Amino acid sequence: MTVHPSLQSSIDAWTHSIEAITELVTPLVEGEWNGATGLPGWSVRDVVSHVIGLECEMLGDPRPIHTLPRDLYHVRSESARRMEVQVDVRRHHTAPEMLSELEYTVIRRSRQLRNESRQPDAVVRSPLGEDRTLEFVLQQRAFDVWVHEQDLRRTLKKPGNLDSPGAHVTRDLLVKALPGIVAKRAQAPAASAVVFDVSGPLEFLRTVRLDAEGNATIDGSVSLGPTVTLALDWDTFHQLACGRVRPAAVAEQIKIDGDEELARAILGNFAITP
Repeated sequence: MTVHPSLQSSIDAWTHSIEAITELVTPLVEGEWNGATGLPGWSVRDVVSHVIGLECEMLGDPRPIHTLPRDLYHVRSESARRMEVQVDVRRHHTAPEMLSELEYTVIRRSRQLRNESRQPDAVVRSPLGEDRTLEFVLQQRAFDVWVHEQDLRRTLKKPGNLDSPGAHVTRDLLVKALPGIVAKRAQAPAASAVVFDVSGPLEFLRTVRLDAEGNATIDGSVSLGPTVTLALDWDTFHQLACGRVRPAAVAEQIKIDGDEELARAILGNFAITP
């Protein structure tokens, strides 16, 4: 075995989710590939194209030379334009073409991951065009593929895998973002404590604590007399954090106990992805 042990959990999570995506889209008829997802401007085909495209970039395939149409209203930034190229270049591909490319890409990428011999701290280029450690990029790919699996599940009305290996990788990445959300984005006061009590298929409790200087840390212990507690289920938590829903749309799924103004500031700054 050449894969470093600390990379294996991300690889396993990626494998589980990419196989789930394949199972979800294999039975679809041509028209179902055009179904709109919750992502602005993206159909089922577009989500799958995005996944294929980024995995091709991880394989080192050259990026397509492709000029985007001018009327893509949902493309509003340079990073969005970068993501859209891999999507738009496949917009006229048929269902059999999509399935064939997905299957071939998964085979190639799985082989690459099985033979991965680099160390976790090796610096690699991510599909977002950033130089990051291999460990982080593999976590990022497991996260991205699981989140898009959930996008497809909501569109196709086939819920599941909310506690899968990909869900655990996603939870860990989202939890790491909480101190920044609370301290920097929401401007929580010094010496405050914010509790996130998450229920459902993936249960966890995390407390973000700010010291007297406003520096934030996070742990899994209960806080006595927190400034605010946000109680919500895991499905709502990850959709908020991934920008899939706005706080007002899921207000009934969130219980706030304590400082409501701070809670609103946290929820209003909760999305870590566009």
